[in-house]
Amino acid sequence: MLNDVFSKNIYEKIGRIHSLQTMGLVDGPGVRFVAFLQGCPLRCEYCHNPDTHDFAGGKVYSVKDLLKRINRYRVYFGKFGGVTFSGGEPLGQAEFLLAAIRACQQEGIHTALDTSGFVFDYFGEKVIAEVDLLILDFKFTNTEDYQNKVGCSMAVPLNALSIREKVAKPVWLRQVIVPGQHDNAENIGHLRKIIEKFSCIEKVELLPFRKLCLAKYENMGKAFPLIEQPEASSELIDQLTGELDFESVRGKK
Repeated sequence: MLNDVFSKNIYEKIGRIHSLQTMGLVDGPGVRFVAFLQGCPLRCEYCHNPDTHDFAGGKVYSVKDLLKRINRYRVYFGKFGGVTFSGGEPLGQAEFLLAAIRACQQEGIHTALDTSGFVFDYFGEKVIAEVDLLILDFKFTNTEDYQNKVGCSMAVPLNALSIREKVAKPVWLRQVIVPGQHDNAENIGHLRKIIEKFSCIEKVELLPFRKLCLAKYENMGKAFPLIEQPEASSELIDQLTGELDFESVRGKK
């Protein structure tokens, strides 16, 4: 456990939040209150939130203030929903994030973390171990693509999975499918091997690459790296989900 000073002052911890969503339906079980934390050190080609990159942006919140906002909407998410912390990369503010997660849990609110698994420090590891649900964005299944198209090693998400495996807490694994990059037998085969290795993975979601973020890039005067890239069709997602066949892979364990 962390020292008593941290525990006593969790409500005074300060962080930067890009935006809040009060009725999220795709960021964990049930209806979710979603807090998008500001800042991200990665530069994924298909990033949909370039406006969250700057760690100096966003609005300053204390955990106490954030919890007040969360509790206003508790009647909507109830006991079957909860709070999801996303970004940006929320682990970039791991001390604030840990305090916010603990404050929610003390009030019986289910917590989820949507992350790349990028752990900066001791607080980041504590977050990964303590949050109720880890939603892990497993961007690629080979080190070369991770280095060239994300900016970190594949050891990053694997380390997050190892932490969750130790504490026996659930993980939802997600991967954005970019046609020509992820829609191949090798990628699906690697995902199957990861599922076989980590029993903490209880769900896998393959998400279609979309270009809904173009207006954000235009407003920021930035070029979207995958502007010419075709989007992923629902048929392709259905096909790859069938090839992955999560239930049969899990049944082999």
